[in-house]
Parts: sequence; C-alpha cells; structure tokens
Amino acid sequence: MNNQDKKIYIGAAWPYANGSLHLGHVSALIGADILARYFRLSGADVLYTSGSDCHGTPIVLAAEQEKVSPDEVAKKYHKEFLETLVGGLKFSYDNYTTTTTETHIKIVQEFFLKLYQEGNIYLKTQELPFCVECNRFLPDRYIEGECPKCRYKQARGDQCDECGSMLDPKDLINPRCKQCGSAPEFRETEHFFLKLSGFQDKIAEWSKDQPLWRTNATGFTKKFLNEGIHDRAITRDTKWGIPIPIEGYEDKSIYVWFEAVCGYFTSSVEWAKINNRPDAWREFWENDEAVHYYVHGKDNIPFHTIIWPSILMAYGGLNLPNSIISSEYLTLEHKQFSKSRHWAVWLPDFLKSYDPDTLRYYLTVNGCETSDADFSWHEYGQRTNKELIGNFSNFIYRTAQLIEKNFDGKVHNDFNPDARQTALTDKVIATFESSGQLIEEGHFREAIREIFNLAEEGNRFLAETEPWKSIKSDRETARKDLVVTAQVISSLIPLISPFLPQTADKIRDYFKFSINQTWEFSKIDKLEITASKPIFARIEDEQIEAEVAKLGK
Repeated sequence: MNNQDKKIYIGAAWPYANGSLHLGHVSALIGADILARYFRLSGADVLYTSGSDCHGTPIVLAAEQEKVSPDEVAKKYHKEFLETLVGGLKFSYDNYTTTTTETHIKIVQEFFLKLYQEGNIYLKTQELPFCVECNRFLPDRYIEGECPKCRYKQARGDQCDECGSMLDPKDLINPRCKQCGSAPEFRETEHFFLKLSGFQDKIAEWSKDQPLWRTNATGFTKKFLNEGIHDRAITRDTKWGIPIPIEGYEDKSIYVWFEAVCGYFTSSVEWAKINNRPDAWREFWENDEAVHYYVHGKDNIPFHTIIWPSILMAYGGLNLPNSIISSEYLTLEHKQFSKSRHWAVWLPDFLKSYDPDTLRYYLTVNGCETSDADFSWHEYGQRTNKELIGNFSNFIYRTAQLIEKNFDGKVHNDFNPDARQTALTDKVIATFESSGQLIEEGHFREAIREIFNLAEEGNRFLAETEPWKSIKSDRETARKDLVVTAQVISSLIPLISPFLPQTADKIRDYFKFSINQTWEFSKIDKLEITASKPIFARIEDEQIEAEVAKLGK
C-alpha cells in the first residue's frame, strides 16, 4: 500500500495513572501502535499521541489508599507506563505525555473559556450525592449502585460499564458511597455544564454512514442519540484537576471527561513545540485531507463519538474523528479482571518473565475486535509454541541454518525463477496489499493471520522442495529455492513490524538484506546471514501452571 505524504493522526486512549496496567488495557491500546507503525512503513506522515490521565477521582482514591498525595500517585504510574508501554512493548508514540503539563492546562482552559463565552458551557445548580460520613460531595467514582437500565449492581455515578449507558448519580438504584458504604444524601451545588443537547442533530448527521467505525461504536452511538443527548456537568467539587479559569470557583476543577479528551489536541501541540516546529500540529488538525484514528475500549465510545466531537464542533476549525477503533472487553480465564479479587495479569509482572512480542501476538490474533475475547494462560502457551515457534520461527530458522551450513551464509538472487518459485513470490506481493488494507480498516486480527499464512506457505515450499536433500544432487536448484524462501523472509520483516517490532529487529539482524524495508515487495539482490538462532523461547507447561496458580491469591 502506498500512503505517500498522507497525514495520519492516531490518538490512543489515556490510561488513568492510578495503578498498574493489566492485559485488558493493553488489548484496547495495541491497535494504535499497529496503525502507527504500518502507516509509517507505507509512506504516511504519522502523528501518534497519548498520555497518562493524571486527574480525576481514580487518582484521588488511589492516593487515599496509599496515604500519599495524588501528584505522587500520578507521577509513579506515569513513570511505570513509560517503562512498560514504551520501554517494554515498544509502543512508538510520537508524544506520550500527561494531563498535568503546562501546555495541556493552558489549552483546556482556553477551550473552556471559548465554549463558555459562546454559550456552549453554562452554570447551573444541581443536586449531587453528599456523604455525611465522609463529609464531602461524592465524585462519580466515589458512588456506585444498580444501573436502572441493565440492573448491573456496580454501576458508577457517570457510567455503567456493563451496558455502556451514560448515567447521572441520581439515576442509580440504591446508591452508596464507595468508601464507607453509607447511603448518600443529595445536596445542591453549582457546576458548569457542557451543552451537549445543542449538538444532537449535528452529531446525528455527522455519525451517519461512517465506514471506518467499528460496529460497536456505531451501535452505541445510535443508542445514545435515540435516547437523546443530555447536557453534562464538566466540573467537580475537588481541587485535584485543572482549575476553572473563572474567579470564584477555586474549590472546583474541570472534570476529566472534558479535559482528558482535549489531550488528543494538546499533546499534538506539545509535540510540535518539543520538535521546534510550533505550527506543525496544524498539518494534522486543520488539514481536511488528514485522517484521524481513535483507539480505545468500548467503555470509552461515548467520549469519542459524542463528547469529544461536540467539543470540537463547539470550538471550531479542528478535524473530527474519522475512524473509531473501539475494542470489546478482554476477560481472564473467562472472568472479568478484578484488582480486589486479585484476578489479573499485570503488565509489569508479565514483562519480567515473557517476551513482549509474544503478548503483542496473542492479543492481536485473539483480539477483541467484534466480541469479547479471553486471555488464557494455556492458550497463550500453546499459541506461542505452535504458531510463533513451530510455524513462524521454525521457517526462518530452518532457512537460515540451511544457507549458513551449505553456502557459508551468503547467497545471491541472480536467476529467473521458475513457475513454482514465482507463485510463492506472487503470494508475498498479494499479502502486502491485502494485509495493508485490513490494517487500515482496523481488522488487525485478520491482517496478522494473512501474514502468518505467508510463513506457512514458506514452510510448505521448504517441505516440498527439500533443499536439504537436493543440495546433494543439484546444488544450484537448492540454492535457488533457498533464495526464494529468503525473499519471503525479507518481506516478512516489514509485514510483521507493526505487530512484532522487536521480532522484526531480530530477524533483520540475522539477515543482512540489501534492500530498504517499506510496506511493499522489494527484490533482494544478496544476503549474508550472521549468527542465526531461535527467535522465541518455548513456554513450558510448568510455567503456565505456576501462572494459573497465582490467580485469585
């Protein structure tokens, strides 16, 4: 695929900096890195940003539990996210930042003031839950109760994670304070509201016939529109957040679901400043030809299809989302991830013991694209051993060993291929086209399967040609067949790079191909193999049993 000079913006959801990430978080985020790496290889100009959401109730809750300041909690987990997402999984952000930067705070306040001055934000008195025992108003995540729509028992004050409905604390049945368990009383307090209802028709028109939205995003958005979009308070009774830029509201702050989504824009402006090109963000945000991808879990759909677009429409002059890549949920051994029940696989723990690319592979090939998916330790071990080692790595290692042993690690592509060899090369060319199209459409699971099918074709070609036998009677035929399989491997490097970047680097180190690696077929002239070795370590049954035994303890 040729995307030369296209402008692609990719915004990945901002994880709350209130605790370690588990594999469910990674499952929702990995698609953004796949897109970014693919588009760069195919010639596009890419801006890929995200950051740690450092404000809001989750951070305050974690700080109270750890008996430290919210700022300490946010900094601690932001550092960990950099170490695990960037350092471990190699997410290739152009800018991974926080919601506490001067740039973010200034721009969010500018957004707030402009929308307020134009009547899209207004002041209103409302009744909010107040916990007498804790002596404070309860932000959305401090209160939970039964969802009035699906009867889920642990719905939050702003949203039900079970059915995705946006809620108000007054909607909850049998509400209770999450900290002390007592029933709150409702008291009047004054807050600023975003006039979402004024954008009902615009959102309805804009969201029609969006070909790059996942089905769940389309369905959820239609449901919200059918129910009617309601105005929402965008400030809270807390000092931990971005200050309201209007005098007299020093005890309140701008709430995260308004300011955090603005992070997609603020991180882009910050990226431009960091790179000493202060206006470079305009190429992505004020350019009608630029394409915007947003990648997140399905619980974040309303923020990306209703709230953020409404803010953008109200502000004016900035690009709206084009593609909504919203994942379904990942379960663990067929149960929901749960910190309280110790039912989780935490990313820092995983990375201490296992190859990061084995996780990237599993979460992609078993992706939550159209329905919930499950992480099973046994299946993870089987897929690693059978698919990554038995198929993919085995094909590459066997080819390398045969060339090292019989041709001193050096072969030249100086012949015209026969029909059988040409058929395999044609398969390579077709895989670039088909898998690239699938990635652009957000079908990562199908794309990686096509690429691994190519490795299977290479294995079949080796099995049929048997160069380890033909070398004894027809050395030249064996050499040509091995050159063709090496040609497949040279193409697998860019093909797998969006999915398994560290694996691609290893193979590139083994095979010194005389070509530039881009998202297109390129004929090799020669290669020189240096110190080939197995790419992945086998996952033993004992390791898997030990991991399963840890769950719930």
